[in-house]
Amino acid sequence: MKDFLISIIFCTIGAAIAAFALECFLVPNKIIDGGIVGISIMSSFVTKINLGTLLVIFNLPFFFMAYNEYGKKFIFNAIYSVGFLALSVNLISNHIKPITDDLLLSALFGGGILGVGVGLVLKNGACLDGTEILAMKVAKKYPYSVGEIIMFINVFIFASAGFLFGWEQAMYSTLTYLVAYRAIDAVVQGFNEEKSIRIITDKGYELGEAIIKNLDKTVTYLEAQGGYSKTSKTMVYCVIPRIDLNKLKAVVSNVDKDAFISIENVHEVYGTRYKK
Repeated sequence: MKDFLISIIFCTIGAAIAAFALECFLVPNKIIDGGIVGISIMSSFVTKINLGTLLVIFNLPFFFMAYNEYGKKFIFNAIYSVGFLALSVNLISNHIKPITDDLLLSALFGGGILGVGVGLVLKNGACLDGTEILAMKVAKKYPYSVGEIIMFINVFIFASAGFLFGWEQAMYSTLTYLVAYRAIDAVVQGFNEEKSIRIITDKGYELGEAIIKNLDKTVTYLEAQGGYSKTSKTMVYCVIPRIDLNKLKAVVSNVDKDAFISIENVHEVYGTRYKK
């Protein structure tokens, strides 16, 4: 119940932030986002139907489509988030004036704020847009990835915005989408990227002890075999903060200059030893 209440609180905050971005930056300047939000904005402009109402109507079929795969909790959180988004859009449009009429500022700040709101909702087990659900359904039947299908949908949406609002608005809408995308990543994955390190060396245990001593980070040893040499080697695995990366490279170089190092980004790390 505690986790459920926390997720609802953050979904509420996220939906309110997204509504603020829409009504104070994007909609007044005829700038749209991708997916159902973009379709709803254009449909509202053409039909004069309330934007909040359209957001609910267009999203609900996709949420119910995902019931068997995502379960009751996701559906409830998603419907609640979209419902609160719709309510917030209506309240903000009636009580708060647009912040700016500068298209570039609207695209940058509107996209960034929208991404923060959407990211909070995604991180807490819900979503504000049914496009990805549709894309996943289509991807199961056709040889295209979810990302490719979403890209195709958004190309169509932004092209439609070009005919409806003008091509300048369509280009700013594309910029908004890109900014929102990066903001969503920042919220969902976090800013503090860690580094996942794999080191293949003939001096595995010696290197591992050096890392523990100099960086105070635990390591894991994995047995490996060279593809060309067919000799046994040791793989040393560890996760370190980005700030320690150069120090790690120096430690590896001091122990084994011929070691092979693979470095990858890690967005989240759990574990008592690592936190310590």
